[in-house]
Amino acid sequence: MNLTKFAVEKPVVTYFIVIILVAGGILAYFNLGQLEDPDFTIKTAVVVTSYPGASAYEVELEVTDRIELAIQEMPQLWRVRSFSKPGMSTIYVDIEPKYKPEIMPQIWDELRRKIRNVESQLPPGAGRPVVRDDFGDVFGLLYAVTSEGFTYAELEEYVKTLRKELSLVEGVARVDLWGVQDKAIYLDVSQTQLAALGISEETIKETLSQQNTVVDAGYVEVGRERIRVTPTGAFTSPEDIGDLAIRPTLLDTLQNRDFGETFGRVEELIRIRDIGKVRFGYRDPPAQIMRFNGDMAIAISISNVQGENIVEVGKRVDRRRAELEPLLPVGIEIHKVAWQSDEVSRAVNGFLISFLQAMLIVLVVLTLAMGWRMAVVIGSALVLTILGTFLVMGLMNIDLHRMSLGALIIALGMMVDNAIVVADGYMVRTKRGMDPKQAAIESASQPAWPLLGATVIAVMAFFPIYSSTESVGEYCASLFTVVAIALMVSWLVSMMVTPLQCMAMMKEPKKKDKDSDDEYGGKFFGFFKKVLHGTIRRRWITLVVFAAIFIAGFLGFGQVEQLFFPDSSRPQFMIDFWATEGTRIQQTAEDLEPVERMLLDDPRVKDVSAFIGAGPPRFYLPVESDPANPSYGELVVTVYDYKEIDGLSDELEDYFSINYPDEQVPIIKYLVGPGLKWKFEARFSGPAEADPAVLWELARQGKEITEASPYAGYVRVDWRQRTKTVVPEYSQERG
Repeated sequence: MNLTKFAVEKPVVTYFIVIILVAGGILAYFNLGQLEDPDFTIKTAVVVTSYPGASAYEVELEVTDRIELAIQEMPQLWRVRSFSKPGMSTIYVDIEPKYKPEIMPQIWDELRRKIRNVESQLPPGAGRPVVRDDFGDVFGLLYAVTSEGFTYAELEEYVKTLRKELSLVEGVARVDLWGVQDKAIYLDVSQTQLAALGISEETIKETLSQQNTVVDAGYVEVGRERIRVTPTGAFTSPEDIGDLAIRPTLLDTLQNRDFGETFGRVEELIRIRDIGKVRFGYRDPPAQIMRFNGDMAIAISISNVQGENIVEVGKRVDRRRAELEPLLPVGIEIHKVAWQSDEVSRAVNGFLISFLQAMLIVLVVLTLAMGWRMAVVIGSALVLTILGTFLVMGLMNIDLHRMSLGALIIALGMMVDNAIVVADGYMVRTKRGMDPKQAAIESASQPAWPLLGATVIAVMAFFPIYSSTESVGEYCASLFTVVAIALMVSWLVSMMVTPLQCMAMMKEPKKKDKDSDDEYGGKFFGFFKKVLHGTIRRRWITLVVFAAIFIAGFLGFGQVEQLFFPDSSRPQFMIDFWATEGTRIQQTAEDLEPVERMLLDDPRVKDVSAFIGAGPPRFYLPVESDPANPSYGELVVTVYDYKEIDGLSDELEDYFSINYPDEQVPIIKYLVGPGLKWKFEARFSGPAEADPAVLWELARQGKEITEASPYAGYVRVDWRQRTKTVVPEYSQERG
């Protein structure tokens, strides 16, 4: 079927299609999901198992190795990475990239079954393995809540209230807290008093373990009713624990010289408050510490429902925050650490600016070269193509994000090609005296197949990215999809709409123009014809010149920096602070304080967020947060202008080399797309029975060799530094 002939002969149908494209495209644009990055599945799960009291070597042999063997039975497995630390086993399970996102839940279920089957083989004292398959969840909205003049307990209560309120906002999927300390009840006991009373610490522990437990107290049948028995005695405050009576064990009694005295004290009911002080507090040392601009803080991380417009979700959350802030006492403040909706708004606005610039360039160039009527025809075809692309994107559930917007910008220059060919063909034919209707049909139908072939070739240039089984392929899939949609829509618009536009907009040529033998007889075309004839007559010179240009271009390409993904333009960067392994978290926090003060004094810096003890919540999809480590801290530095990051980074490199010579402090810029903090990795491995010292020595030598290279920056061994231990010489006989 000839689409152009149908469109010209049935203009009502074509106009109806145009109305659908315009109305549907505008409606789709305002309903498309908006994200910073396209969704791509992190095909990694983490298996965490605690084994309190065990050394790293015992954790490796008794826990990590057994779990790894079970995981390796999975056919979907790509690789297993494990880290065994004293008391803790952490295993990263990476699945083959070829598996599609939709079957990942089934793979994680199989992983859990494998883990459950091996639980009975773990040693006594080992905790139950915890499988985390939400490793790739992104918390694009991140607040820091600070307090001035309030205790940490009061700050925590206000933060929990905020969490509850924000979780009710439409479009919010999950709200987590980062930096909340674990509560604890401390019993400060005098060893002198215990010795005088003949009571051991084990007695206190045994007494506490038998109290405040939830048990079934039974029922009482009264007439026709069966009433549940609920005894009192549960602890409601630290003071209740202080009132608890201690009863010495038989061992305490036998160890005491005066039996009567001991039993007399029992009659007096020695209470816990008599031998020590009971107080409420927090775990010491803390697991995580957060500061915002130097002030103690707790982070509220928020993720959106999949498919929701993150810009709208961000606006709703911000509106709710504005409603809640007046209800908070003076001194409790909420700050933005990372706000994905702002980044997305900036990207969408950037696309609109690029689109308007492209439209203006097209209109100006075409107006100068071919007249304003031609410019209007081509410009309106471009707008219609964009709207049609939005409509199809909405039907295919493709969101507006970095890749889809980039694809539209890439395709902008190619969208007008088909319409220009058709419009130019119409103008040439009408100048030759052809009937406008026939000219419209021929101008589109004759080059239809060549134009379609050229369009398909342009689309297929992006197919290798789409077909990649790596995470990059999933991340960039919409680049191919959106370019294909845009160029195919542009071809359809040029075949059906542009001919009608030409008939309506193009003036019929004057008689002198029709009588002209050569429509390309103008000065510009005459000059171009002379140049073309000259290059053909001197073809060998032409070939040599272009061969030289080709060789120069080939050599010059080798000097171009090769990156698949460039640095992000977000106005933030990271500072990873690695103190010597074994450093207390309190010391790590103290070491970072001068860095925070120095950065905050810099006029280029807007704010500084410190996450100590572990990496921050994953607020940016391409960046993987570092696992818990008391000797680790990360600063997220926000600047006013991202262009200042390079200069600031160079200054910080010098500052850290002078003031922190024993620490590793890499400065890392955010990347666009999947990436790794450490660009180059080498692994030394050996059999299970190999001496760890041998591997350690090999890794040390490899580190020294790498550091000697002028291309190397920071180099580290993931075992990091060896740590000290206290080894009591225990006597079994005396014990």
